Amino acid sequence: MRQKVFEYDTIFISYSSRCAFITSEKQMEISKGNILIIDDDYDVLKSAQLFLRRFFRNVFIEQVPDNIIHRFSSEDIDVVLLDMNYQKGRRDGEEGFYWLNEIIRNNPETVVILITAYGDIELAIKAIKAGATDFVLKPWKNQKLLATVSAALSLRNSRDEIKKLRLVQQQLINDWNKAHGEFIGSSPAILKTLSVVKKVATTSANVLLLGENGTGKELLARTLYRLSDRKDKMFISVDLGAISETLFESDLFGHVKGAYTDAIEDKPGRFELASGGTIFLDEIGNLSISLQAKLLSVLQNKRVMRVGSTKEIPVDFRLICATNMDLQQMIKEGKFREDLFYRINTVEINVPSLRERKEDIPLLFIHFFNQFSTKYNKSGLKTHPGTIEKLQHYEWPGNVREFQHCIERAIILSERKEIMPDEFLPPTHASRQWSNQQEHRLDQVEKNHILEIIEKNGGNITKAAKDLGISRSSLHRRLKKYDL
Repeated sequence: MRQKVFEYDTIFISYSSRCAFITSEKQMEISKGNILIIDDDYDVLKSAQLFLRRFFRNVFIEQVPDNIIHRFSSEDIDVVLLDMNYQKGRRDGEEGFYWLNEIIRNNPETVVILITAYGDIELAIKAIKAGATDFVLKPWKNQKLLATVSAALSLRNSRDEIKKLRLVQQQLINDWNKAHGEFIGSSPAILKTLSVVKKVATTSANVLLLGENGTGKELLARTLYRLSDRKDKMFISVDLGAISETLFESDLFGHVKGAYTDAIEDKPGRFELASGGTIFLDEIGNLSISLQAKLLSVLQNKRVMRVGSTKEIPVDFRLICATNMDLQQMIKEGKFREDLFYRINTVEINVPSLRERKEDIPLLFIHFFNQFSTKYNKSGLKTHPGTIEKLQHYEWPGNVREFQHCIERAIILSERKEIMPDEFLPPTHASRQWSNQQEHRLDQVEKNHILEIIEKNGGNITKAAKDLGISRSSLHRRLKKYDL
């Protein structure tokens, strides 16, 4: 009785080089998948087709390998079972290698399984090195055949999933690049900076961006990334000034499950995520000396070790750093490691302030005005003809970031069709303007007084300085200041 049960409900237990497959023939569902079998022996073809049709949706057969091209043009083939020899007496597998290469070249996601005789195992191993996934020996056992094809179909599904993820990643990268736009400007200062960017972008050199807050250092880092050979990979931005010392290692290097109380699963760090792409470390001057040492180790060895792990993980990334601090002065004060400084600034690029590139204000104004008018559905807005000139006379201590925010604020608060020039300036501008006027008046008073004393002393600078109660060098500085 026991014997009859096993005959009725056959249990297939077999091993594949790709996976262990355990199933019940009676319980197994039909799998989605298109299987193509190519063999010159019709009996072999029909035998395999009849068996595999019980488990897979479509099983196609071909006796002539030349029909492969037509079959692939009409069907989406997932797995190919490919015989190595098609002419009697030949066992060199030359035809099989030819069609293996053709399939892989034209349909790289398709999984190829070789069909070969027992004495041709070395040939099969050679073919696997050439791109095949597995092989089955003739005459095969059905259990082995089923396990091998099932494993191959799983591999094909994994390849499809990876391809979809790559396409999604690429689309996200493209959308992200569009969202951040281009670096705007045509002034000599910007053209000089962009010229350096273009030269260094295609190299693997580490870049240090220096400039005041709001000058667009991150946007310039993204420009470097877009022009690089790594533009199709990830761009990871890290604000080092916003990461606490306790979370620094976990955030940048990752951690393993159980490394600390809240580590409920393995998590890759920012350096791992950036591997193959670019990592941008903003505000690098804010790092403490102890964290600088840990960062230096990663940059030197290009390896990270997750918190709680003893395994080193190799990483490959392009490094771009930025700061508004004077790192050279910090080195003298012992606040920044000199070896780290030279590691991060193979190429140093200074990002000019907005007051150094006031010629770009018209371009920036048009860009932000159109952007925010569209965003807030105020497309009919106009500006006073004197707006640009007024904006160019302001110093913009917050640089492009302040400029952008002022344009956005003015458009949001606008109640008329025409926005006046002062509405684009920051709310504190009036008090600053008054302060500047007062300062200007004081300067004029001092200038007139100096001229009066010099004239009184017959042009003798030494006597004039003595009467003014200042040193001779101080008087010379004031003369230079007032262009006297």
